[in-house]
Parts: sequence; C-alpha cells; structure tokens
Amino acid sequence: MTDPLEPLLEIPGRRIFRLRVPGPASYLVADREAGAILINAPPFDPGLAAALGAVGPLRYLFLPSRFGARDVDRWRARTGARALAFGPEVPAIDAEVDIPLDRQSKLTRTIDFLPMSGRTAGSCALRLRNKPGVIFFGPILGPGDDGWPALLPHDDDASYENRVIGALGLRDLRYEYAFTDVFEPGRTRYGPGAGVAVRAALERALE
Repeated sequence: MTDPLEPLLEIPGRRIFRLRVPGPASYLVADREAGAILINAPPFDPGLAAALGAVGPLRYLFLPSRFGARDVDRWRARTGARALAFGPEVPAIDAEVDIPLDRQSKLTRTIDFLPMSGRTAGSCALRLRNKPGVIFFGPILGPGDDGWPALLPHDDDASYENRVIGALGLRDLRYEYAFTDVFEPGRTRYGPGAGVAVRAALERALE
C-alpha cells in the first residue's frame, strides 16, 4: 500500500510532507513548537487521519482559501484540530473556522501569515520565517511553464488587480522553498531557490 504521506523537506525543527490526495494539494508541517499543521483539508479518510496522527497530534488546520476547505468539520471532530482562515475568507468556507486571522496574526514567533486577496476574497499564505524560509501560497501562485510558482491569471479571480498588488510585496521577501495548491510530481519545483525564481517570474508577469 502506498504511504499517503510523501516526505518533501526536513529543516531545523520541522518536517514537511505532501499528502497524496486529489484536488488542491494538502501539506503537513510537523513543527517542533506549534505541533502538526495541516494545510488545506483533503477529503476525510480515517486511514489518512491515522497516518497524520502517527506523525504527531494534529493541532491546526490552515485554510489558505475556500478551495482547500473539504470536510473541514469532519477533520475537526476527528482530530480536535483548530481551523484557521483569513477573516474575509471565512464567509466563503462552509464549515466552522475556530480562529479568523487578521494581518497581525501569528501562530508562533516564527510562523505568520501573508494575506493576499485577489484569487479569492481572502486568500492567505502561511510563512515559516526562520531560515531557510518556506511559504505555502495556496492558490495565490501556481506552477508556471518552468515548474516554479508564478502569478497566473484565472477566469474566476476575485480581482486580478489585487493579486498583482499583493504580489509586489513578494519581491522583498527572502525564502528558499515555496508550495502552492498545485503539486505535480516530476514537474513542480519548490526549492531551494524558490524565492529567486518567484521574483524572476513576478518581474516577467509585471513587465
């Protein structure tokens, strides 16, 4: 039987896994300080829940947008995890959100959030600030032609203009790894070097 968790990265104090599930990519961050954080809720499955619990008790379920909010209440009930989403996105999520986030919210001293509306009304990224630096962009960015995260327009964007404005702030951030809602094994590139690649992609998109 294939392991439902694919190890992607191990950095000081943290391990990062991709869940082998359909739809928007889901990731698990096993953080020494914050505990286990599930990014995007996959379709609920008892076997998958057991696999996550084997890594560590699930403490948080971060929803970058409504797109990754699947079976949220079932995950909350089974694991006791607290669901988090940026305040403006909460009304679009058909589930209980325990902690509505704002622009000052932090999970720990090294884990914070980067609200970047535009893809949806309240799209939000999660950032692991300490080096080497990791950002989970959710639907805000997606793999470009070279596999690196890029700013791609969508027909159902809430506001592409807001997406562009939010992306301007990314040029000053320093990080080595970046993940999005799309993960295609063998094609998706996530690091090291993600920060440099994303800045280059943004420059091309904003020319």
